[in-house]
Amino acid sequence: MPENLKNTPQYISTRNGCKLCAPLGASVVFKGIRGCIPMIHGSQGCSTYIRRYLISHYKEPVDIASSNFSEESTIFGGNKNFNTGIDNLINQYKPEVIGIASACLSETIGENIPQLISEYKKAGIRNTLPFFIHASTPSYQGSHMDGFHEAVVATVAALALQGATGRHINLFPGFVSTEDIRHLKDILNDFNLPFVLFPDYSDSLDNPHWKEYQILPEGGTSAEEIQNCGSANESIEFGYIFNEGVLNGRINKNKLRPTAAGWLFQNYKIPFSQIGLPIGIKETDRFFQVLERISGKETPIHHQRERGRLIDAYVDGHKYHFGKRAIVYGEEDMVIGIVTFLEEIGIETILVASGGESGKLKEIIDFITEGKRKDLMVMNEADFETMNELAEELKPDILIGNSKGYYIARRLKIPLVRIGFPIHDRFGGQRIQHLCYKGTQQLYDRITNALLEYKQENSPVGYKYM
Repeated sequence: MPENLKNTPQYISTRNGCKLCAPLGASVVFKGIRGCIPMIHGSQGCSTYIRRYLISHYKEPVDIASSNFSEESTIFGGNKNFNTGIDNLINQYKPEVIGIASACLSETIGENIPQLISEYKKAGIRNTLPFFIHASTPSYQGSHMDGFHEAVVATVAALALQGATGRHINLFPGFVSTEDIRHLKDILNDFNLPFVLFPDYSDSLDNPHWKEYQILPEGGTSAEEIQNCGSANESIEFGYIFNEGVLNGRINKNKLRPTAAGWLFQNYKIPFSQIGLPIGIKETDRFFQVLERISGKETPIHHQRERGRLIDAYVDGHKYHFGKRAIVYGEEDMVIGIVTFLEEIGIETILVASGGESGKLKEIIDFITEGKRKDLMVMNEADFETMNELAEELKPDILIGNSKGYYIARRLKIPLVRIGFPIHDRFGGQRIQHLCYKGTQQLYDRITNALLEYKQENSPVGYKYM
């Protein structure tokens, strides 16, 4: 580590945190349920902020309701706003599911949302009601990933029903792109495995063209499919960190809340496998080995060929990557997957940064790098201003992360390869593929070309052949 970095000041405040709010992550999950409308129990500004971020990334209309707290509801409670909001949603949208994420205001005054839901049901105003799901997601604790995972677990806990063990599997992929979700479904179909994939926002947040506006977009995992999670043969979920941020500890004062697959194991004894996001050959091999074991089938030949082409690309492109230095930032499980991949192709990661608050990022990074990278800096609860200051001394060749780090890359005059969420300054950010052999190949090509383009544009003479 450079000498002057050892005395880097420790700031109490966060300056442009490398994360987004917890209800945003919960809203993405709710958009992955068929016929679901998310509602933020809190101020109007919360839902507006979340809509703005999601629309900018996904380029789709995104309806998110709000109970619209005022000064009165902040003081006396939001039960009236809650009931009015639910009435309006049922009348206007006729949803199959209402996903409720609690925001800072409602959490601060101690709103008992499960009780509000129970009282609304007991009022007997309607003969039929949608399913209700509540995710506790105050933005003053945790990140959008904490909110995402809390909503996944809350949904499974609310809807999954125990039954006779079926042939199908559950797949919980985490916060991945719409194209990643479609690719995962194709892979499961290639193995002839019946499945429930949750959340599935591959259509609801990446729609085909409509002739007429759909008030509730098509697509999503149905409530019936989520109920069937309780009778699966096995569950698979991607990640190392999952929901182990501070939000988990707040919700469960005595013990950590399990992951979705962990909850199904604890309550319904459904076995499960946890693997990292399948980015790169090593982690993708692990995923396909699990599918081979469950299905009893060999990996289909076209996936074997994708793997072979990826290995060939690694050999062809090694001379462009060897010795390059990268800063990687974003969601904890995503950056872990990217670092695993960079280790395979010979790019040296010099800084890994995430706004996540699990405190486990360094432990996992040390594990996947086998403790060989003593100079690798790892930052939990990171902010972009600290990253900006560190980058001056670390002298990276490339940044890999979302759009929010662009101003760092611009100042350093180095390429930024955009991954994850949010991507606001490029078209098709929602369709970037990251996972499995095919997604890794696309990432490999993008990183290689970013380095080549930088070298070409900064050459004093330029060149037409690489």
